[in-house]
Amino acid sequence: QVQLVESGGGLVQAGGSLGLSCAASGSIFRVNSMGWYRQAPGKQRELVATITSGGSTNYADSVKGRFTLSRDNAKNTVYLQMNSLKPEDTAVYYCKAEVSRWTTSVILTTNNYWGQGTQVTVSS
Repeated sequence: QVQLVESGGGLVQAGGSLGLSCAASGSIFRVNSMGWYRQAPGKQRELVATITSGGSTNYADSVKGRFTLSRDNAKNTVYLQMNSLKPEDTAVYYCKAEVSRWTTSVILTTNNYWGQGTQVTVSS
């Protein structure tokens, strides 16, 4: 199977910075896109940023210019650097990875996997 292990997060004052990381491990053939989503209390989960295996990134308008997403393909790890944090960035942040794995000797299956979530709290 595939596991996503997230680290980082915590409590920071408005204007501060935090970093998140997410490592995929397990029976992986290829990690395709990776990214971060977040869910604030009472709200739906929303995209924060994604990155393809080739390094192309996509950001939510609300975080453009403040957050930077990068990845290390050799380590199947993605990093989210969050700067100029605002109270509205407060949420549980979830890592997502699209992973291809051999489920049999001839069948390559691609699925989305999610991390357990990590809390980011920005105080005003």
